[in-house]
Amino acid sequence: VRMLQWRNREFDFSSLDALRRSLNAMPRSEGLTRAQPGPDMLALEAMSRDGDVVDLAASKDAVARLWEVCQIPDYRNISAAEHANLVGRIYRFLMTGGGRIPEDWFARQLAHCDRSEGDIDTLSNRISHVRTWTFVANRADWLEAPVFWQQRAREIEDKLSDALHERLSARFIDRRTSVLMKRLAQKDQLMSTVEEDGAIHVEGEYVGRIQGFQFVPDGAASEAHGRTLKAASMSAVAAEITARARAVAASADPDLILARDGRIRWHGDPIARLRAGVHVLKPRIDIVADDQLNGPDREAVQARLQKFIERHIAKVVEPLVKLDEAEGLDGTVRGIAFRLVENLGVLPREQVAEEVKALSQEERAKLRQLGVRFGAFNVYVPALLKPAASELRLILWGLGLEKDGRVDLADLPEGPGQGLTSAVFDRSTPRGFYGVCGYRICGNRVVRIDMLERLADIIRDRVFWRPRIPEEKRPAGSVEGGGFTIVSDMMSLVGCSGEDFQAILRSLDFRMHRKKVKRPKAAETDTSVAETPPAEAAQAVLPTEAPPADEPVEIPAAEIPPAALAAVEAQPVEMEEIEIEIWWPKDTGPFRHSQDKKHKKPLRRRDKPQVQEAAKTDGDGAQKPERPKRDRSHRKPDRQASKPDRPERPPRKPERPIDPDSPFAVLGALKAQFGGKSS
Repeated sequence: VRMLQWRNREFDFSSLDALRRSLNAMPRSEGLTRAQPGPDMLALEAMSRDGDVVDLAASKDAVARLWEVCQIPDYRNISAAEHANLVGRIYRFLMTGGGRIPEDWFARQLAHCDRSEGDIDTLSNRISHVRTWTFVANRADWLEAPVFWQQRAREIEDKLSDALHERLSARFIDRRTSVLMKRLAQKDQLMSTVEEDGAIHVEGEYVGRIQGFQFVPDGAASEAHGRTLKAASMSAVAAEITARARAVAASADPDLILARDGRIRWHGDPIARLRAGVHVLKPRIDIVADDQLNGPDREAVQARLQKFIERHIAKVVEPLVKLDEAEGLDGTVRGIAFRLVENLGVLPREQVAEEVKALSQEERAKLRQLGVRFGAFNVYVPALLKPAASELRLILWGLGLEKDGRVDLADLPEGPGQGLTSAVFDRSTPRGFYGVCGYRICGNRVVRIDMLERLADIIRDRVFWRPRIPEEKRPAGSVEGGGFTIVSDMMSLVGCSGEDFQAILRSLDFRMHRKKVKRPKAAETDTSVAETPPAEAAQAVLPTEAPPADEPVEIPAAEIPPAALAAVEAQPVEMEEIEIEIWWPKDTGPFRHSQDKKHKKPLRRRDKPQVQEAAKTDGDGAQKPERPKRDRSHRKPDRQASKPDRPERPPRKPERPIDPDSPFAVLGALKAQFGGKSS
């Protein structure tokens, strides 16, 4: 390098002429030459010929400010006179307008640039203009709100840059398309590649990807360009789809997945979807593929997927398949098995109550061997309530709704969360949805049917409890005289309490009535006196029969447990009257009389509710064998009337005096203390 351009950086702002002389100073070192005048010096020279500007630049600060304004870059690349005109106007604003550029004038300059229509040259010109205003906005002391105008100018510049990029891309793509079309017309071989993720490139340009057996073109390309690229890539697409079809035909079952939307996926991509068939357990398969998949390759994929879905159904819902294919079932048994398969393993008992009642023990055993359980509320297959089986049953059920146009399988809602014994009833779900999920609608909640059957077992043991051995204690919730009270074990089964649990009982045809009972009143200060637990003391005074709800209950002293007698003997017990809630199966207990009065005739056996009938079944819902009625027709009429009068019995021997230390003496003292009654 023999010579370097140089410009003096030591400016003299004492006057306008002094500034011009300092800018035109010559270098004092060899190898340096004075630089050519730049846009800022040209603007300054133009300003020095403007009388108004010369008058304003009368002080050192005014000259320095003029030099700042002259340094505005000429991004617009227009004539020197036009740029000098812009510099002079801004300088006048700064010197006469309170030291600020008027914001309404600055906003109008930006508004001229805020348009994204036009060709490439027009957009480039607007970007140059807005960059000039961006430079002005970044002078912190030139505008009232510089930060706001900096952001505004940047937004307009970004908008114009995006529009310019689109115009440039379109011009490039049009040229690229013309080249590709020319090569295709000349039947030149274009280079196409397929990546591992299915992406396809033609001549190094991305054209789309293969998903499953379908080609998805690049949505960013223009319509004409997209068609051209697709035509150029068809040979690569066809070869890739054929290779994939052969891989699917030879794949193992774990490589295929049946998704919840009814689509079969291979390596994450959908390749087919299920449609409702002639049988609920035999859906048909529609392959999702382009026209490139045809002939023997398509038939091989169809056969492979059909075999996969048959094995998948046979594995996940095996009890249903066995019920459908079971041999040796006929008559009513075959009908119940058919109904169970039709309803995918869950059948409300009231729908087949008469058929179930007509089954013999041998017929019930055949169905039990196939996994069927006869519950108090449902006839169902417990193994089908597992999560995988429930999801598959929901898919098979949804295919039927989709066939009828009632719902799209992909839009089916999610069932209650795994592990939940009950959930809030969503009324927007399709009719029958919760039944397929293994739940029963009970008031405002849905309850898993196996939990309802366990609840029925607990209630059955308490409604009419009788001790199997003398020492057996009455279970919690059982009431003397029949009925039951709600205990925590019942509520924990269904995962709710309070009004929600009571609504569940009502939906199962249980009825509640309130009964007044007496119990020992708890001491307010000394709790050590009452040694008998409150639950045992309350049970000691529960009635043996169901009296009217408004009458207090009195228990004979002989029925009071020894623990209660010992507590009474130790200290007199003050009794209090409380009200408890007792639940009964429908048309039993206190509700039996109102039902008889309503119908004016006794209930027939078949009119009794299913819960009362369930009390006469075994744990699996099987009907207990009834004792045969005795034939009393052979008895002689009125044998009692034909008997002669019996001789009078001799008088009893005088009773021995009662031992004052015996329990009977204590009981007599209690009777005397409470007026002859013990309550």
